[in-house]
Amino acid sequence: MLTNVMVPNLKRKRSELHGPRKSQKFDQDKFSDVADHSHGKDSGGESEGHDSMSFVEKPENDEEWEGINGAPPNVVPQERHPGPTSKKLPAGEELRAIKDASDLFKSSSFKFQIDALLPNVRPKPSRVPPLERFLFALYAFLKDIPSSSPQHPLEAARKLQKKGVAVPYSLPLPTEETNWKVAFEPPIEVNLVGSWANKVCVKPKDGQKFGVDLAIEMPSSLFQEKDYLNGRFFHKRSFYLATIAAAIQRAKSGLEVDVSYESLKGDPRLTKLVLTPKNNDSATDFTKLNAKVCILPVLSADSPIPLHRLSPSHSNIRVNFGADTTSVDTQTSPHLPTPLYNNALLRTINPKYQLLAIHALQNECPRYSEGTRICVRGFESAGTWWWSLLALLLNGEERRPGSTKANQRKSVGKGLSSYQLFKAALEFIAKHNMEKDPVFIRSADGHRYPPEEYGGHSEAVFVDSASLANLLAGVPLGSLDLLRYDAAKTLETLNQTSPSGDPFTAVFMKDSRDVLTRFDVILRVHLSSAKPLKTSIHSTLDSGTPSTALLASISSLLRQGLGNRSRVVVLLHPSSLSRSVSQAHPSTPDTIFVGIVHDPQHAFRLVDHGPAAGEQDQARLDQFRDLWGDKAELRRFKDGRIVESVVWEVTTADERAHVPSMIVRHLLQRHFNIKEDDVETWQKSFDSLLRLPPSISREYISSGVSTGFKGAMTAFDSLVKSIKKLDDDLPLSLLTISPISEALRYTSVFSPVPLPRSLASLLPPNARYLAPIEIVIEFEKSSKWPDDLKAVQSIKLAFFERLASALMDAVEGLTAKVVVGDGLHDSPILDKSSLEIVTSEGWAFTARIWHDRELNLLDQVIGGEATLLPHIVRKKDTQKKSAQYYEALQAKEVYLRRYIHAPRHHRAIAALSHHYSAFSGTVRLVKRWLASHWLLHFHISEEVIELICASFFIASGRTINANTDTEQTMQHLVPASKERGFAFVIKFLRDWKWEEGLFVPLYGADPAPSEEDASMASFSKAGAASVWKVSTEHDKDGHVWTSNGPDLVVARRLRALAEATWNCLQSLEQGPMNVLAMFIHPTNDYDFLLQMDTSVLPRYLHNVNVDTNLLTKRSRYANQTQEQDATKVLPGFDPARFFFNDLQRVYADTLKLFCDPLGGDLIGAVWDPTLKGPRPFRVLGGFSGVPVKKGNEKDKDKGLITLNQSAVVSEIERLGRGIVKKITISEQS
Repeated sequence: MLTNVMVPNLKRKRSELHGPRKSQKFDQDKFSDVADHSHGKDSGGESEGHDSMSFVEKPENDEEWEGINGAPPNVVPQERHPGPTSKKLPAGEELRAIKDASDLFKSSSFKFQIDALLPNVRPKPSRVPPLERFLFALYAFLKDIPSSSPQHPLEAARKLQKKGVAVPYSLPLPTEETNWKVAFEPPIEVNLVGSWANKVCVKPKDGQKFGVDLAIEMPSSLFQEKDYLNGRFFHKRSFYLATIAAAIQRAKSGLEVDVSYESLKGDPRLTKLVLTPKNNDSATDFTKLNAKVCILPVLSADSPIPLHRLSPSHSNIRVNFGADTTSVDTQTSPHLPTPLYNNALLRTINPKYQLLAIHALQNECPRYSEGTRICVRGFESAGTWWWSLLALLLNGEERRPGSTKANQRKSVGKGLSSYQLFKAALEFIAKHNMEKDPVFIRSADGHRYPPEEYGGHSEAVFVDSASLANLLAGVPLGSLDLLRYDAAKTLETLNQTSPSGDPFTAVFMKDSRDVLTRFDVILRVHLSSAKPLKTSIHSTLDSGTPSTALLASISSLLRQGLGNRSRVVVLLHPSSLSRSVSQAHPSTPDTIFVGIVHDPQHAFRLVDHGPAAGEQDQARLDQFRDLWGDKAELRRFKDGRIVESVVWEVTTADERAHVPSMIVRHLLQRHFNIKEDDVETWQKSFDSLLRLPPSISREYISSGVSTGFKGAMTAFDSLVKSIKKLDDDLPLSLLTISPISEALRYTSVFSPVPLPRSLASLLPPNARYLAPIEIVIEFEKSSKWPDDLKAVQSIKLAFFERLASALMDAVEGLTAKVVVGDGLHDSPILDKSSLEIVTSEGWAFTARIWHDRELNLLDQVIGGEATLLPHIVRKKDTQKKSAQYYEALQAKEVYLRRYIHAPRHHRAIAALSHHYSAFSGTVRLVKRWLASHWLLHFHISEEVIELICASFFIASGRTINANTDTEQTMQHLVPASKERGFAFVIKFLRDWKWEEGLFVPLYGADPAPSEEDASMASFSKAGAASVWKVSTEHDKDGHVWTSNGPDLVVARRLRALAEATWNCLQSLEQGPMNVLAMFIHPTNDYDFLLQMDTSVLPRYLHNVNVDTNLLTKRSRYANQTQEQDATKVLPGFDPARFFFNDLQRVYADTLKLFCDPLGGDLIGAVWDPTLKGPRPFRVLGGFSGVPVKKGNEKDKDKGLITLNQSAVVSEIERLGRGIVKKITISEQS
């Protein structure tokens, strides 16, 4: 701890001695971006629990913050040693504290963060006294409630109904023929139980209240031995609870609280009474504590109800189902086990035993309470399970019959820190299969019910040592799968070795409940028309409500139908909230969400195999056919097998990703009569953004040309083979051809398509864009290359001419042209020549030649280290740099990016596209979003977007190549759908702090730097204008792909757009989500807009909001034939991009320009705000100016000018003649 005190002082001293005073200034308001999301959990303090996430709040000024002073006793507070030169050594206790922080926690800083977190999630002690006074008053009041004589349950309910209190009777409801009665007597005992009593409660999420549980023990005289049958106990408990509610609600009670009901998991059998204070500043007003008191009627230990009748295998609901022919119960025994019903009754047994068991663990394990606070977060109504999980880790598991000692789970040490307990709990959850491996915590007296009693009656079994109840009864297996998945992700975050990562923030401070970043597919299902194909009265009574039984059936069937396609299938719906005491039963959801986490290896297969045709087990065959209905059919496969199969038909590659959603729709339609219109997904809306308009797609399909990424790869391979056959016709042998185009690494926004001349004549002029595919040709090394840079460029032109002639002679229908410039640069030493190749199938390629010695020649011009021997030290050059120097510097930047980094980047990104099915779609969707908001290409490069997207698929230090094992890449923790990946990136762009940068381990861990990487540093400083820093192992400075932007204006604009898009994504949970609206760019912030003529834009078919009516015109003139209209195929011809580049070059010091490079027909411009004010005239000012008019003729002429906006707009109008249709000037400009 001494080290943490000395380091800030050391840094301060260094800055005082060496750092300039100006560099020490830091604008906190401008650059700070404090996240206000964090996690926590309120167990509700009850045996039933209320779990939620905590949000760390800044302590109030009148409260003592316990982050440091309230640290555990064995942590020694920091001690400041006198004087900066003091050599006093740390004391022994300090050294032990430092050692413990390193051994028991991830790091010292991580320990301090946890120490600061825990005091802020506990209730403030100064606000507790009003609650204590209220509890004393409530205790006296409960003891004084008058008894009521036995009466019929319906008659008793009618009397209470007149007082505004409904009795929450559960199913099966009492009838007039009921021959037992209900009564009330004051409770025998009133005990404070749960997390509040054990002081392990945690601040709830979303501003909810602490739960203070009060167990009131009902007298045994109110019950009979047979009350465990047919809900009689729950009916008597409900009346007991309603009587207390009516008494407290009376004005004469004097308690000054609001009374409401709340049911655990929506089960009326587990209803409790919730008391919330009225804000009246009385002595018992505990409003500031933000707590609620929960009254839980419990069964006493000496009640007449026999516990052996409550085992999971017993049947305690014995109702005559009558002649209901639609019920499946008529075909089976009426005495079916009721495990959920029995477990609900067991949960009402006095929780005092559990309270004592937890207290004993707190005494044995000093960090048990802190470990519980860290664990208990965001898992609703499972506080008891979390406490029991730690008890399992500390005490071990009960040995089961037939198991060996080696198979028995070993306990952990009781001297572990809270962090180690937390991590041990995560490891258990992540690795333990709750469905297949039941858990029985070790008990001194053994468990009442043997493990065999639970077999086949409960999906998951977890029995505590101090309780008879199965703590996971009624918890869907999908929820446990989700918990297991989240635990694995949390462990991966905690185990990261990257020094730049902050696991504390990622694990404890960020809200992880967002469904879009949590699930690969989200479906909204409307249950208003749901009608199960097979109803089960027994299942309904055992579950408690028809809604609970319906949701359990849906969850089970979807999980069965998806099988190994998914890792998680979970139903999401609002938690049961408090309701008025006049409402007997909780509200049921009419809309649910189905969240699916894919297993990418199996999720998108098109055929599900069932039993073979000769299956002897008829029940298995009937089960398969019953599950799939008319989709199941007998098929014969190539290997000779004849099996029952289900085939999912798709027409495009994108539709293959919809197979899990198709399965969900089919199962819901077949088994629950939920129509397809009542099941909403958004995958097709996202898919449409990456497709060509339907009218254009039909032309490509009818023409029969090969399209898509596979077609592009085939065309590339054919071209490579054709060039390799020309070795005898070329001066040098071909060494390799490297692709550097996004079309060949599966990340171009649109699937690549060719454009043969036969098809071009059928398409409208604004749909004839042919994107060229860039490749790099490398020939064998030769000493015959010249040593002059200008001559090197001339030799390249000669190579291109020879290659073009040879290709056209060798390949029929192929055309090749030498391109001598790029239209932007006129430097004679810059590599700007290329070879344009168009194959007979209509694919276009742009080839360039890589000469390795070109870098050395450029360094000689620049005067870099390449010209010096290692022992020679070059003197500092004070002379003014020549124009040739800057030309060489620019040429070197282009060379390194194009020939060194681009091929390496291409190979790494292509490998990611092969390993992760969702990576390609994620990149394409993010690029589409950036392009639609006028930022891609001109301000943000495509490569840096690929790096940002890759950061969500690559774990720290993992190398991804063609031989990488899929499981080693933690593929199950990365997005498996492009929609989820898109949400991850949008959230990141919203919260990213640019000054911290981003490191992406794209090429593996710590590769050896090459000479080119070292040379890259010579121009990486030019990227200082960019506020983004996205670094890799071969680009430590992070400016290879950000040297041209984004600047501060663009970065702030992008953050605002990401914030708006994220808010739009959140509308998914509130109602219908308009996907296209997130890709429509707002234009209100621009000073003027240039509307271009869409008829002359060959790339208009890519417009995000294309007008399909403009894609039907075949020619400009009605009497022009198709043969006359058949224009030449011009690869890469995009007038809008050329016009934008001209404007950007001419008005770089005057305007900030924005445009959608993918078919955009608008250009937005913003005036440089520094030019709007008057300034003195100077020659070559860089902008068009106009003299400032004098206020009157007598004023002295100061020679001031200002920006001549009208002249600039007129110049742009003249430059854009033929392409600009209209200029709209904003009234605010």
